Amino acid sequence: MKKIDKAQLERLSQFRYQLRRFMRFSEDAAQEAGLTVLQYQLMLHTQGVEGRHWASISELAERLQAKHHGVVALVSRCEAAGLVVRRQNADDGRVVEIHLTAQGQKSLQQIALRHESELTALADIIEQASARYRGGFEK
Repeated sequence: MKKIDKAQLERLSQFRYQLRRFMRFSEDAAQEAGLTVLQYQLMLHTQGVEGRHWASISELAERLQAKHHGVVALVSRCEAAGLVVRRQNADDGRVVEIHLTAQGQKSLQQIALRHESELTALADIIEQASARYRGGFEK
């Protein structure tokens, strides 16, 4: 049976701690902007699909790691808040496109800008952790 030594556990703990600190920062930034962290993440992921400025419900469900019906409900709440709009896809009527409104774009920019320095710090931590674990947990 493989064993993970104390130093490796300490590094893993530190990594999880720093990741959680980043997530907490993100939660607080969204809340201070009057949004839930899920609303922020949904808006972010509408812009995260390469090559276009919208995302489908299925893509959002994958990126949020959530159930389809839960994402539909979240989109409905975001739509009611004026953050997103739904549009039927011109090429495939089964696909619903989720687009940001002007208000959604403004809110996303405001929160995302606050993440810049925190994300840089987290990227450094991930890079350091990755370098330590390139060979796996075994020595």
